[in-house]
Amino acid sequence: MDGTVLPKIPPPHRDDVLLAVVSVLAGLLLWSLGVYSSGQRHFLPDWAALVPLVVLGSLELVRRTLPNLILAVGTIGVIADQFTVGSLATVVIFTDLMYAAVVYGKPSMARRLPVSTGLITLVVTIAALAWLRTPQALLIGVVTGIVSFAPALTGATLRNHREAAVAARLRAEQTALLAEMDRTQAVAAERARMARELHDMVANHLSAIAIHSTAALSIDSPATSREALGVIRENSVQGLAEMRRLIGLLREAGAGEEAVAVPSLDGLEALVGQARTNGAASGLDFVLLDAREPGPPLPAPVELAAYRIVQESLTNALKHAAPGTVTVRVGRDDDGLLTVEVDSPYGDRSGPRAPGSGAGLIGMRERTELLGGTFTAGPAGAVWQVRAALPAEERAVRV
Repeated sequence: MDGTVLPKIPPPHRDDVLLAVVSVLAGLLLWSLGVYSSGQRHFLPDWAALVPLVVLGSLELVRRTLPNLILAVGTIGVIADQFTVGSLATVVIFTDLMYAAVVYGKPSMARRLPVSTGLITLVVTIAALAWLRTPQALLIGVVTGIVSFAPALTGATLRNHREAAVAARLRAEQTALLAEMDRTQAVAAERARMARELHDMVANHLSAIAIHSTAALSIDSPATSREALGVIRENSVQGLAEMRRLIGLLREAGAGEEAVAVPSLDGLEALVGQARTNGAASGLDFVLLDAREPGPPLPAPVELAAYRIVQESLTNALKHAAPGTVTVRVGRDDDGLLTVEVDSPYGDRSGPRAPGSGAGLIGMRERTELLGGTFTAGPAGAVWQVRAALPAEERAVRV
């Protein structure tokens, strides 16, 4: 033996077993009653009609697994049946084998059989008319079409419907998968937005609290401690207010509940004033230069992003800037973009400072890029400069 492993044929389907048994028994019953498809053929003994019957009936067992075999053997069997007295059951079985070959066969066979059987039917009809030259010759073509072309066409139609259903199901699954991916991305984007909002709102107050609590612990002076505790209390109250505002944004609005105001550029003066109070102990002063001309309000996403960028820049200045003046500039550039610049003294300082994680710069960059703007941050001579250019027109905002 050369070690070749033959493909394993799966057991027949129970419906095919039942079909084979019923077909053979029906053929035997018709033969025993003397019912033949043509009693005028006496080339072979009457029992010879049972051979094609049994062969084609046995092929029903493998109609799903061996479509090529059943088509070839079935065609030979139905031709051989024409040389006997004939069995109507054999012809009926052959129609089912033709149908099964199209439904369960390869796609190429399913496309080829309806065409080939249709051509065979046409050729047989023309040949019968040319040979017999009687209208009854058309019956030969009709029978040929019923036996071969009709089951092949029926099987091809059913197969096309099944393939269309499978394709529709796959498209539905792909659509559901894409929808789930979109939902996951939307959830991730929303979580990132919430994280930026929470960081920008709370980090400023917590940084001031950390700096002044460190000063109160390190400087043994009642006046300094009292001043630091006052700043800590003020930032704690404001931080709690900001947290309540964020919770109000996340919670579904209830009946009669007022909308929560979104920070805008109109609040920059108060924001810088608060930073001036928080940074006095570290030798920092804060100045706001608002060069914006009067005009219609900017889109809410642009104003919120600019406000948060200034807020986070002031927080970073409180943490890391050397003593000196922190300058905040807001205006329009030559392209009509809203520009936000924050310059803070760059260098080492000896006073207390709060630890940082670098998330603030990432959040500012994300806010700017989501709106289609540009963002830069880094040392520029003796200052650390943060610059953001945001689109001032609502059509430029990418939601």
